[in-house]
Amino acid sequence: MPIGSDKGSFIKPGFDPLAAQTTETVFSLFSWGLNNRGHLGLGDTVDRSSPVQVGATNAWAQVGNGAGSGLAVTPAGTLYSWGYGYSGALGLGDTANRSSPVQVGALTTWLDVVGGTYFSAAFKTDGTLWMWGYNGFGSLGQGNTTAQSSPVQVGALTTWSKLSTGSNNTLAIKTDGTLWAWGSNTHGLLGLGNTTDYSSPVQVGSLTTWSKIASGYQHSLAITTDGKLYAWGYNGVGNLGLGNTTNYSSPVQVGSLTTWLDVAAGREYSLAIKTDGTLWSWGHNTNGQLGQGNTTSYSSPVQVGALTTWLDVAGGRYHTLATTTDSKLYAWGYNSHGQLGQGNTTNTSSPVQVGALTGWSVLSSMPASRESIVLF
Repeated sequence: MPIGSDKGSFIKPGFDPLAAQTTETVFSLFSWGLNNRGHLGLGDTVDRSSPVQVGATNAWAQVGNGAGSGLAVTPAGTLYSWGYGYSGALGLGDTANRSSPVQVGALTTWLDVVGGTYFSAAFKTDGTLWMWGYNGFGSLGQGNTTAQSSPVQVGALTTWSKLSTGSNNTLAIKTDGTLWAWGSNTHGLLGLGNTTDYSSPVQVGSLTTWSKIASGYQHSLAITTDGKLYAWGYNGVGNLGLGNTTNYSSPVQVGSLTTWLDVAAGREYSLAIKTDGTLWSWGHNTNGQLGQGNTTSYSSPVQVGALTTWLDVAGGRYHTLATTTDSKLYAWGYNSHGQLGQGNTTNTSSPVQVGALTGWSVLSSMPASRESIVLF
């Protein structure tokens, strides 16, 4: 949903917390796919192959999910989590699993949340950044590798603007347009010119024009305010879009176009939307996750179909979700647990609409996920 729609402001993970919100955001929450640890939030551990509403309330504002966990924020600023509690990933002060949403503390100042591999991150309304869960690679930005089972603030800054979490790493943009990274740096996915892990935020280069970011399984993507697309990290299957399979430890521009608008990353593949509303994909494609009607991998961006109405896109563990400007939801790729929402477990290599409803809004998926969590 665009800003100012009847369902309120649309802010996806990797959002700008300072962006104007013209009306209160109110959504229903739906989930489907793998549910072995209760991470669909439906009160059980049964997989679903079609969308099922989480609870009866429609008072949700933002949603995120990690590897086996779900996270959501209400319009009132309360934070909820559910699913796999390993290393404290739910932020509830313990490591227990939960199969239904449980409130994280008593605060009412949460704005948005995203999940990584057994860790989570959230912004508050004051621009502070908080993280919790697994920290074996320093992905919590605390200067150590100690797990945290409750939210802990990352430094003292109140200038964080956008956020994306990957497998065991974090990327964030400040309000001054600088890009920062920390956590696991395998294959150079932090963009710092080396492969050294960092447990505290480190600035990536000197640019002050970063606008959009996406963390994949072992690679990273970003767009600048002038519409340029950059990629770095693991590239073994062409997932950087550079026409080769060479790894890069610093940002490298993808082609010469300046018309890139938004970007997403799955497990070893990438997706991006241009200003003309076209959708492009590249990288690993064994399960048809690129939406090209085949299972051929590509090392350069290739357009997905002919539609010019794509609005938002999210990549998972070899499955993809995307919405169009008329609020339809599409899915394709790996479907082992019904994560495509088609009522079956058959892989699909081209976009297929999920049901007939229109009104789908905030997508959530991450490179380790085999489930889908979406606001409607």
